[in-house]
Amino acid sequence: MLAAVVGLTLIAGLVAHFGAGAVTSALVTVGWSGFAAVCSIHLALIAVMGIAWGVLLPGTAWWVPIWGRLVRDSGSESLPISQVGGYVLGARAVMLAGISATSATASTIVDVTLELFAQLAYTALAMGWLVYASRQSSLAATVALGLVVAALLAIAFVAVQRRGFDLLGRLTRMLGYGWVEKMAVGAAALHTALTRIYLRRRGLVSNFLLHLACWIASTLEPWVALRFMGVPLGFAAVLVIESLLYATRSVAFAIPNAVGVQEGAYILLGAGFGLTPETALALSLLKRARDLTIGLPVLAAWQLVESGRLWRRATATNRVRPL
Repeated sequence: MLAAVVGLTLIAGLVAHFGAGAVTSALVTVGWSGFAAVCSIHLALIAVMGIAWGVLLPGTAWWVPIWGRLVRDSGSESLPISQVGGYVLGARAVMLAGISATSATASTIVDVTLELFAQLAYTALAMGWLVYASRQSSLAATVALGLVVAALLAIAFVAVQRRGFDLLGRLTRMLGYGWVEKMAVGAAALHTALTRIYLRRRGLVSNFLLHLACWIASTLEPWVALRFMGVPLGFAAVLVIESLLYATRSVAFAIPNAVGVQEGAYILLGAGFGLTPETALALSLLKRARDLTIGLPVLAAWQLVESGRLWRRATATNRVRPL
């Protein structure tokens, strides 16, 4: 919450420093048609990312993972929680649709992992173009080092998923019984579910490719928005800005909605490609408005589902309670 307050204060300070009128003017030029186009592209991308998640859950109705992805992203971008909190909400949403807790958790972990690898490939693609266009060997070395470190961390994350639960099970059996034993049983079930998913090679490849396509296609949103603002920045340049922006957001995953981080990153990255601070701020705020426009109705619908479930449970309890 403190990070969110600091981030909101930073946004307000940036808007005041560069001029609220200039930022508002840039937003107004987008218009309702431009805003609708951005929201439509985003909804289409969420649907494809939901399909990618569904590939890991064979036999599941097509709408379930799409609904779960909507809740996941809405929670991460509209509520004052970290990205991890959004993952929990998404898993909870598919559980309410009949997916077991173990399958929901395991598929979420694998889906997030493969999306991370797709993001690395997306960043490598953008950085490759940047190095080719700038002809700077020092930049190439820095980018390559950063990608190698990120790839090693991602591989370590996969290794923990594949082997870490075995170690946890052995440790808990050594410690004794009770709640520790229950934790070992839960860890074993999760490990089994993860192993089952990782054995489906075709599903893993499909998930990765769909996520990679979504990362690249996500460049369309700011590219279209900038066109409406009268800033004809090239698609490749926007791709580089977006890849570095989301890399920065990934590092700052603990800050709710990357508040303040996204705005500062847009200003710094945009400056290298000729974007004025006012335009960069307007672009960031446009994304915030998009997230709220999509996220708040989704979260309201999810709460209605949760409330209905609790109401039915309470009603059933009252019916069987002895007088």
